[in-house]
Amino acid sequence: MSKDEDAVDHDPTGLELAKSIARSLAGTNRAPRRRSQPPRAGQRRGKIDPKASGAHPDDRDPQLLDSTIGRLIAAQGWDTDVRVHGVFSRWEHLVGPEVAQHCHPEAFAEGKLVVRTDSTAWATQMRLLAPTVLRRLNEELGDGTVSLIDVNGPTGPTWRKGRRSVRDGRGPRDTYG
Repeated sequence: MSKDEDAVDHDPTGLELAKSIARSLAGTNRAPRRRSQPPRAGQRRGKIDPKASGAHPDDRDPQLLDSTIGRLIAAQGWDTDVRVHGVFSRWEHLVGPEVAQHCHPEAFAEGKLVVRTDSTAWATQMRLLAPTVLRRLNEELGDGTVSLIDVNGPTGPTWRKGRRSVRDGRGPRDTYG
């Protein structure tokens, strides 16, 4: 066989080519393969990672509790309720210590503030002070936030429990003569 015949039978592509390259490299010392470096912070295979924070502050950075709660209150529409309940905590400052000792706010809904007093005399006093208190509240909360102050006196005793209660029926009939 001649060299020309051998060249015709041999196809240097595909599997035979790979085997011959592997045989030739088996005996040589090659340089160790370099490992690829892991991506740096904020990068992922050449692209910027949208989950990583950059050099400038943005919404993904840790936030102060005050600003986070402020955004939650605004998003839920609780602005007025939070301000009104803030007034509940400063009630003594708004009405004075003597009035606050005998009158306290109970509820606020749809512009109506319910105030409970510990005696009928203080209920009368609070009704007389209502326009002044209403003006102060609207200065604190914004004009028109509180439109009415409903003053309730002390509640009377209930006869649903105790010695003078009747299990079935309308209750005691001879209590008040």
